[in-house]
Amino acid sequence: MSEHDETLKQTTIYLEEEVLEALEELAGEYTKEMGQKWSKGAVVRLALSEFFSRRGKIL
Repeated sequence: MSEHDETLKQTTIYLEEEVLEALEELAGEYTKEMGQKWSKGAVVRLALSEFFSRRGKIL
């Protein structure tokens, strides 16, 4: 495994419908912009990474 490989673990989170819709929309935008498929989970991971980074915790 290279240093950029990640192991994902399945979890369950509960979100409001409008948040799910926004995640779906953003995943579609990223897919178009970057030319590779983005999932809602990938957008959540990106958002959490930025959140933790702003709090000084680099994951």
